[in-house]
Amino acid sequence: MMKSILFVFLCTLAGCTQTTKHDDIEEGWKKLPTILNQINTPKFPDLDFNIVDYGAKSDGSLCTESIKEAIKACHDAGGGRVIVPEGEFTTGAIHLLSNIELHVSQGAKLLFSTNPEDYLPVVHTRYEGVELFNYSPLIYAYKQKNIAITGTGILDGQASMDNWWFWAKGVKEKTKNLQFTPNSIPRLMGYMSNGIAVEERVFGPGSYLRPSFVQPYLCENILIENVTIVRPPMWMLHPVLSKNITVKGVKLYSPNAPNGDGCNPEASKNVLIENCEFNTGDDCIAIKSGRNKDGFDLGIPSENIVIRNCKMKDGHGGVVMGSETSGGVKNVYVYDCEMDSPNLERAIRLKSNKYRGGTIENIYVKNIEVGQVKNAAIRINQNYFSKAAPSEIRHTTYRNIFIENITCQKADYAIQILGLEEHPIENVKILNSKFTEMNKENVINSVNGLVLEDVEVNGKKVVNF
Repeated sequence: MMKSILFVFLCTLAGCTQTTKHDDIEEGWKKLPTILNQINTPKFPDLDFNIVDYGAKSDGSLCTESIKEAIKACHDAGGGRVIVPEGEFTTGAIHLLSNIELHVSQGAKLLFSTNPEDYLPVVHTRYEGVELFNYSPLIYAYKQKNIAITGTGILDGQASMDNWWFWAKGVKEKTKNLQFTPNSIPRLMGYMSNGIAVEERVFGPGSYLRPSFVQPYLCENILIENVTIVRPPMWMLHPVLSKNITVKGVKLYSPNAPNGDGCNPEASKNVLIENCEFNTGDDCIAIKSGRNKDGFDLGIPSENIVIRNCKMKDGHGGVVMGSETSGGVKNVYVYDCEMDSPNLERAIRLKSNKYRGGTIENIYVKNIEVGQVKNAAIRINQNYFSKAAPSEIRHTTYRNIFIENITCQKADYAIQILGLEEHPIENVKILNSKFTEMNKENVINSVNGLVLEDVEVNGKKVVNF
């Protein structure tokens, strides 16, 4: 295989780049309207079921059963809205059924219990891309259609270092008096590698594996709109193996949460994320498709993902693909977004390693305003976190990555592309972009077909020959 290391030169001479027509990019953007037309929000009957009418009280008592009864009554009536009125209501796991809109009213707050027993029995879920039975997500739906979470109220997971967060790997100071099981993750990975059936991968009590906040699993026609979500145990919005998803006008705040990702569509299709605000303890948006054998066996990609008009503050990455890419990621459109924080590490990031497999392809990014990020405006990495890995090599293929009209005011790097010599990245185009106050030179290794056109770093044109 030809060794592909592209040398990037700074050029100040006028006319040193030659503008070319990029049909592949134009054709890709022409497909966007068709994808958007496939994403329709669910509609619900005009029937309201107030949780107070089923016994819920805003006095600190647990309202789990009252909410469950309201959801069942609404479902049995053919669907409608389950209303959380103004006030604070404490609950355990909420399981949505088909044709249910959970409406959290202005001035309403759902406080989720921090007692793990309130998220039992265990359910079929995923932990970092691997299937298992574990604590129920705080809001969960399994094989349901037409579901929504709406309203301008607050969903508060109440997570802190006094409860869920100290379960995070590497956080040991709170575990001295517990029968902590630090081997839960390796045990789960072993079950997956050895082909143990999902039904036998039962964790929950004693495993210290945190649940996601909101997780539709194998669901269709999903709307999450206008709510504010704070203090999650782990990932905040985590649709898995689901279709036709709209996340709109949602505020996601988890700046202190370990693995506090904002929205992580996993092996899901036709997803629109728009007009959202992110301030997170990990990636703002991370597109995933399963990890290692589980992802390979299913082979279901995340595809047709549209992200627009979003604002990102703190986080590990603004829009990220990976690192669980084993089912593939394709047809991603990111545009008209703002990203800015000294605590935001990267703006656009692709990450995987030589054991994850899958193909990341047809990625279209344009019109991104980046103020300050800590590490890099653009980072593509084929060797992310690959030390403790299975022996079987399955390279992740990266191809057809197109980034246009991105500006960044301050970072260490404008561009970091870290490909593998034995499996280079293919067809990357960065066009019409300007980066100022970059502290370090670009790093570009192992790319076949890199085009840098009208790219300026620290006032100088960057070209490749």
